[in-house]
Amino acid sequence: MALARGRRDRAVDYWPGFVDALSTLVLGIIFLLTVFAVMQFFLAQEMTNKDTALSRLNAQIAQLTELLSLERSSKTNLEELLSTFRSNLEITEAERDRYRSMYEGAGGAGAASAQNRVSELSTALESERSVAARALAQVEILNQQILALRRQLAAIEQALQASESRERDSQTRIAELGSRLNVALAQRVQELQRYRSDFFGRLRAILSNRPDIRVVGDRFVFQSEVFFDPGQAVIKPEGLAELDKLASALTELNRQIPSDIPWVLRVDGHTDVRPIANFQFPSNWELSAARAIAVVQYLIGRGISPQRLVAAGFGEFQPLDAGASEDAYRRNRRIELKLTER
Repeated sequence: MALARGRRDRAVDYWPGFVDALSTLVLGIIFLLTVFAVMQFFLAQEMTNKDTALSRLNAQIAQLTELLSLERSSKTNLEELLSTFRSNLEITEAERDRYRSMYEGAGGAGAASAQNRVSELSTALESERSVAARALAQVEILNQQILALRRQLAAIEQALQASESRERDSQTRIAELGSRLNVALAQRVQELQRYRSDFFGRLRAILSNRPDIRVVGDRFVFQSEVFFDPGQAVIKPEGLAELDKLASALTELNRQIPSDIPWVLRVDGHTDVRPIANFQFPSNWELSAARAIAVVQYLIGRGISPQRLVAAGFGEFQPLDAGASEDAYRRNRRIELKLTER
């Protein structure tokens, strides 16, 4: 009796250490999740801003392209008008020269008439030259505007290329971050699988390879009769001894697993398909859940942190054996332990 009391005292002495390790683990996980969420928020914000800037640049490019097209059309029209003026100018100059020659070769009234005609043609010629000069000035202004528009368009295209390059870099960083996160998660899963194998191996050793306790896949399976009488959820005295061994293995496991791995032991209760209906357990759901909770509560009493334990009831809906024999019913009445991530 004194030896048992001494063991309980030592378990109580280790409890603050477990709480500190668990608190450190929870704070570390919360910090990592917070950093990841903040990074995702800023990356999403950056992508949204880049999409807005890209849309604005595309709109400016379209507007400048339209203006450039209009300027080119106006330049073409002015060049055609200038060509017409030059043609008219040449015709007027030829007409003036013709009348001048007539004036020089004629006299009297004919000379006066020719002189008047030359004066009119000279006036028209000066007017044509003035119009042509204004057209040339407008063409020069349009050439300068087209050059400025081309420079602005080149600057916008350069900014657009830089924005697309930054967007590709952001996508690359996001992909790299996701890849590193997946690698880290895969490493954690592999570590947990290794500790699960060690844990199940230790359980086999301390439970003496009993036929009513076996490993099925990634779960350790106890037949319900190990812990409970039929239709009951109170742990039998002989079942308490087996749970003491389990608590000892969990305590050792908690010392070995790094604090940054968020592991839990899930305790699943299962029943056979035969219905139960009484005041205490209206259905197999309540019975399976009550048995899982009873196991978890006992493990907590043996010093296992509640944050490392999960209780679940499955009723009769996850059978191992679909048969209707007594042996099939016995196989389906079970308590399963699964070491998994939270």
